[in-house]
Amino acid sequence: MNHLRFLRYVDEVARVGSIRQAAERLHVAPSAVNRRIQDLEEELGAPIFERLPRGMRLTAAGELFVRYIRSRAAELEGVRSQIEELKGKRRGTVRIVASQALAPAYLPGAVASFRATHPLVAFEVTIGDHLQALAALRGFNVDLALVFNLSPEADIEAIRQFDQPLVALMHRDHPLAKRPNLYLRDCADYPVVLPNRDIGGRQLLERFMMRSSVKLQPMVESNSFEFLRGCLYHQHAISFQIAIGAVTEGGELIARQLEDRHFPKGKLVLACLRHRQLPVIAHAFIEHIQQTLAGE
Repeated sequence: MNHLRFLRYVDEVARVGSIRQAAERLHVAPSAVNRRIQDLEEELGAPIFERLPRGMRLTAAGELFVRYIRSRAAELEGVRSQIEELKGKRRGTVRIVASQALAPAYLPGAVASFRATHPLVAFEVTIGDHLQALAALRGFNVDLALVFNLSPEADIEAIRQFDQPLVALMHRDHPLAKRPNLYLRDCADYPVVLPNRDIGGRQLLERFMMRSSVKLQPMVESNSFEFLRGCLYHQHAISFQIAIGAVTEGGELIARQLEDRHFPKGKLVLACLRHRQLPVIAHAFIEHIQQTLAGE
């Protein structure tokens, strides 16, 4: 399948924007990569790349061609997965993009429990927001997305959605930690550290506060959940997180539900590209995800 290898040359140059860097990643000579690209351009009758002083950029024809390459590669992976299934071997690679909230605990656990019964399966995991998830699905860079508040799109199939409440996260020694009933107005008396505004949980909180008299003034905003959790060890700070991502650090941190009426819930969405033929092993992981999340 040498022709597939040559198509990969094009895909790699498109990803890194440089023949030299692509050649290094592919462990071939830059001249070989350039020659194969020129051969393909001659065969197509159109340039695939613009040659720029500092790299390579896809032309409009190149964008179409790279999408074709990636879709064919995805289909081939599906066929290979089916062949392995015929041999009685559950092997292959599951490629998934997931929300940052799933990275510390849920997703590592789901991968480990899946591999306990499918030890020959490998995983490629990308952490990203809903916009990055859409781009990864459409670019055939991943098989599945498991992300928070993924917006409906005509070319994206939402396989399953799971309700996820927003909770308050604080240190176990926080003055509010043992209060019987906790409301958002109680949190306003303490330093608040929040995810930045492109994070789904923050957007839920902002929409709720638009209808509420309670206003929170964050002392810290960040795109890093790990950093925000670190802030909870200081100054009686409070943060907010969807429940599945509220990692409690071995008991040092606690998650509390808020009693405010209609305090928001979001949707954790398991999705794939519509009409795409997924590898058999990806379907098996879909079933595993649904089983594990149904028990949350």
